[in-house]
Amino acid sequence: MLQAPTLTQGFRGLVYDNKTESMRTINILQRMNVYQEVFLSILYRSLPIQKYLEPVYFYIYTLFGLQAVYVMALYTTSWLLSGTWLSGLLAALWYVTNRIDTTRVEFTIPLRENWALPFFAIQIAAVTYFLRPNLQALSQRLALLAVFMSTFLFSLTWQFNQFLTLLQALALFTLESLDVLPAAKAMWLYGIQTACLVLVCILQFFNSMILGSLLISFNLSVVIARKLQKNLKSGALLARVGKLVLHSLVVLCLTLLLNGCVKKTLNLKSDEHIFKFLKAKFGFGATRDFDANLYLCEEAFGLLPFSTFQRLSDTLLFYAYVFVLLVTVTAAFVVAFQNLRGCGRQQQGKMEVHTVDLTPDTAYNLMHTIVFGLLALSTMRMKYLWTSHMCVFASFGVCSREVWGLLLKCVRLHSPRRVSPAPCPSSFDDLSCACHARSSAVVSQISVIRYAVPTLTLLYLSYKFWPGMMGELSELREFYDPDTVELMDWINSNTPRRAVFAGSMQLLAGVKLCTGRTLTNHPHYEDSSLRERTRAVYQIYAKRAPEDVHALLRSFGADYVILEDSVCFERRHRRGCRLRDLLDVANGHVMDGPGENDPDLKPAKHPRFCEEIKRNLPPYTTHFTRVFQNKTFHVYKLSGSK
Repeated sequence: MLQAPTLTQGFRGLVYDNKTESMRTINILQRMNVYQEVFLSILYRSLPIQKYLEPVYFYIYTLFGLQAVYVMALYTTSWLLSGTWLSGLLAALWYVTNRIDTTRVEFTIPLRENWALPFFAIQIAAVTYFLRPNLQALSQRLALLAVFMSTFLFSLTWQFNQFLTLLQALALFTLESLDVLPAAKAMWLYGIQTACLVLVCILQFFNSMILGSLLISFNLSVVIARKLQKNLKSGALLARVGKLVLHSLVVLCLTLLLNGCVKKTLNLKSDEHIFKFLKAKFGFGATRDFDANLYLCEEAFGLLPFSTFQRLSDTLLFYAYVFVLLVTVTAAFVVAFQNLRGCGRQQQGKMEVHTVDLTPDTAYNLMHTIVFGLLALSTMRMKYLWTSHMCVFASFGVCSREVWGLLLKCVRLHSPRRVSPAPCPSSFDDLSCACHARSSAVVSQISVIRYAVPTLTLLYLSYKFWPGMMGELSELREFYDPDTVELMDWINSNTPRRAVFAGSMQLLAGVKLCTGRTLTNHPHYEDSSLRERTRAVYQIYAKRAPEDVHALLRSFGADYVILEDSVCFERRHRRGCRLRDLLDVANGHVMDGPGENDPDLKPAKHPRFCEEIKRNLPPYTTHFTRVFQNKTFHVYKLSGSK
């Protein structure tokens, strides 16, 4: 966009791009979530800053600034829940001191999640405000507008938005079914989620992955099921439970039916690799599928390591979080049971008030932290959704009147003799005065605790972590990889501009960025045809004949292939998870090295291509000529290439 003569030509170059994937013209705006970069390019060309600020720094500063918005959104959510700014301050400080586990922006800046999660945090704050009881009509409209804008921006900037909003919709459905959340407000949120996803689908030129989204099918199913089934919240306890179970089954069946019909009609396969991965991860049968195993073998998609909890405990965050979670979950069970029994929240005309209550905004954030906590525990890659909200939830709890009040009443630590009560109004009788004195004492104790605990925590965090953070800010670091730099310099100097390169996804992304050359494949794994290409190109690390590998690479227009010793002789993963092992199993070949193999796997007829090609034997030199080599990379030119 910056190098194009005009913005219009740049935009057209994105819509009709034939310089990224060989032998294809692709629509980048349809395939990838890059509207944010398009917007930044327009902003950069429009502002008078080009003489003072290079594009890369403009990009970096924008993303770092967006992280500041992220922290502000966490601050706001915690303040809304607790009613005190002290809670927001504690949430922000916890986020910063635990930044190793709350964000990846400091070492992988351009990630889509670094764009999306700040808008998701704003959406959570807006939903929290919208769910507050007794809002004025104008406040509700403004909150809904904020929810819509933040949901739309979140959905536009990250390809996995639909899966996260689906979890959010499931949380809303659970709360609404248990009568914790007003049905009308839940329906508004379902509608906004669906509308935003449809709008993003239009902007992304009807991206197939969005059209087949489970979120749209689920939200439509909830609306249809509600029309079909009425009076769900009437009757005795067992009758209501039975109705809710039936209602949930109807919604589930409708969701699967609608989604299946859409995918079959449109022949959608964009997200099938995700469901294969989930099926294998949660034990529904072993798989030899290359794509699923590629995810399963990555540490980021494994279980959350125990070291995470150790780091979170060092800042007291995990202890505070567990304490607040236990109290609020207990309250939630009691409230849900009361609602299923049909009990009102308060008995009008009586002195007695229910001792356990849970407001809709607190209940929503509780469901949010539980759902995303389970996701993080099962998949480490998703911990950043949980840990940031963990800061909000823990800080809210230690500053909450309701949490401390419930705890004090449960352990019977409150006593009217501990604190002098406020004077009894003259209109009260003796019984009312006694209740007033007791209530005043409890409120006074709670006020002391809810301000003392966060203040002491803030002082502890400042004393222990502030010097270290200041020291880290003063450090200057540099990325050093001379072999990769040498490779990129060689490509720029010795290959035609229109040359096509084959290799691993991660390396080719660097080739595109540093040299602008065309690629056979790259890391955008949400496209089914590109996944098939990647599996074919990766045969360079399998046990295949040189003529077969040559034919495959030439079918994609490759002129050069880059082999990496770090992949060919990989030791980072255990046996069975090395890339060469995944390829062998997918091809039906026995894996290398000592260890067991499935009985139906057969020895390969050919040696491993990436190893054998280095011996310069005639079958290989006929099709491939080595043109570059260093300690890490080997580049071969294909015969018949331009």
